[in-house]
Amino acid sequence: MPSLKDQLLKAGLVDEKKAKQIEKQKRKQAKQTPKGQLQTNEAREHAKKVQAERAAKDKEINRQRQQAAQQKAIAAQIRQLIDTNRIDRKDGDIAYQFTHGKKIKKLYVTQLLQTQLTNGVIAIVLNGDKYELVPVQVAEKIKQRDESVVLVQNVAGHTEIDENDPYADYQIPDDLMW
Repeated sequence: MPSLKDQLLKAGLVDEKKAKQIEKQKRKQAKQTPKGQLQTNEAREHAKKVQAERAAKDKEINRQRQQAAQQKAIAAQIRQLIDTNRIDRKDGDIAYQFTHGKKIKKLYVTQLLQTQLTNGVIAIVLNGDKYELVPVQVAEKIKQRDESVVLVQNVAGHTEIDENDPYADYQIPDDLMW
């Protein structure tokens, strides 16, 4: 089988003089490199480096896409939990006030719903830009996914009276609204 040099000469792409000059340069280059050390091909190394950078960049983009998809799925789960378990609050005539961020918001509820909110039986959650009432069990499931959606979740607890409290004799009325 003829060598590449022979094939190029036969095709007329390279003349004898040019072929000898290239061989001479190859021998000269081979003598200049110390024995045991491979010739480094800078172009190949650069290509490998670029390929590694591109792979790292692609990996980061895929991670960001997966994270965005996961957040979207969690938001859909929360929306579904709220939509299927919301408590109807029509005919509400009592204003229940709560804080959202730095603002005080008002939600009109019935007497029964107000009592349930106060006792920690139901909670207020944020559904898009609307406020909804859901049972506390659903609010706990929502909290596991995203705590910022649950705005008001009172804890039904026993109030312990401090012995040194000067106002211990005065009970706070149940119908006190702030």
